[in-house]
Amino acid sequence: MHRMLSRRVLATEHPVMVQMQQLLRGTTDVMSLAQGVVYWKPPPNALEAIKEAVEDPVCSKYGADDGLPELRSALVEKLGRENKLYNSSVMVTAGANQALVNLVLTLCDPEDTVVMFVPYYFNAYTACQMTGVTDIRLGPSDAETLHPDVDWLEKTLDGKNGKHVPKLVYVVNPGNPSGTYVPPPLLKRISELCRQAGCWLIVDNTYEYFMYDGRQHACEEGDHILNVFSFSKTYGMMGWRIGYIAYPTNVEGLGAQLLKVQDNIPICPSIIGQKLALASLKAGPEWVRENVAHLSHNREVLIDALSPLGPKSVKGGEGAIYLWAKLPDKVTDDVAVSHWLVHRHKVSVIPGSASGVPGYIRVSYGGLNEADCKLAAVRLKTGLQELALAGMVDISAPRR
Repeated sequence: MHRMLSRRVLATEHPVMVQMQQLLRGTTDVMSLAQGVVYWKPPPNALEAIKEAVEDPVCSKYGADDGLPELRSALVEKLGRENKLYNSSVMVTAGANQALVNLVLTLCDPEDTVVMFVPYYFNAYTACQMTGVTDIRLGPSDAETLHPDVDWLEKTLDGKNGKHVPKLVYVVNPGNPSGTYVPPPLLKRISELCRQAGCWLIVDNTYEYFMYDGRQHACEEGDHILNVFSFSKTYGMMGWRIGYIAYPTNVEGLGAQLLKVQDNIPICPSIIGQKLALASLKAGPEWVRENVAHLSHNREVLIDALSPLGPKSVKGGEGAIYLWAKLPDKVTDDVAVSHWLVHRHKVSVIPGSASGVPGYIRVSYGGLNEADCKLAAVRLKTGLQELALAGMVDISAPRR
């Protein structure tokens, strides 16, 4: 009997973070500017509070599929107070990535079209692939600002090009992998175009507190909008896996359909993780923003480290924890560059081809404290100076 794997999963691209983990396996002293993480832990008072909660029998039992009632209530209150979302219900998920999978499974059929903009968040792309959606229409971004090309979106949604009108549009604000901030008027126009076309809009707000230079994050609300949030970066809870979906309350049946998916994936999010999330909320956004403020130093250090690529080569960095940088024109293999930087210069970055744009790299400045970031920046700058001079890299003989 010939056993075949599903065409759906075979057609899904290999996760870039798994590839990076395999690349780093067996290496020593490599400093990561690759994975999107932050260097801080959850608030100390929150960690202290859950020590007793571990002994609570409820933590070892199943909870409500859509999350602890007390956490959902606190999140609804937070959404109104901070995000100006007044007509949204909440489903707690095992991180923002699981939230996205829930939404694609609930909203899309395999024959539907999904729109996202390059450079795209790689896990959003593969979430569509693995759920059977193959028509992923990639929209361009402005060459200077990296803002989504809304004129292109308007033409794509009008149905006059003979193609299917997309079922769903996906935007990250501020962006991953670019760190680009989508200003409120632009986000509002995207929302209005989706409403007029009768398609869904998912906005990933994972980095809502990661704003710099006086910029302010804002959300849009409507019967066609799903907002995704995460505790991972904000409260340093990457490994605790807690995120949530804010979905329109008055769309009949939507919550019930989301619950079908939720019950068949995690059943419920981690109870102890939810208790930590609830305790972390008491620290408030001020605690998060105080930590984020320190990242401004990391950002400046890494902008300087990328300077060998030229003054116009570095984009983004207005929000989130990322810079998006173009490699020299004569360097064509960004994956080879990422391998070479690990082996020769002991620093890791993400190749831009993972986000649909070969010839670029994504640099994350959230995972290291300031002192370690400075050391990683020296390594990166040394490597990029060598790259700019040599034009190409030889990864066959890494330096020991």
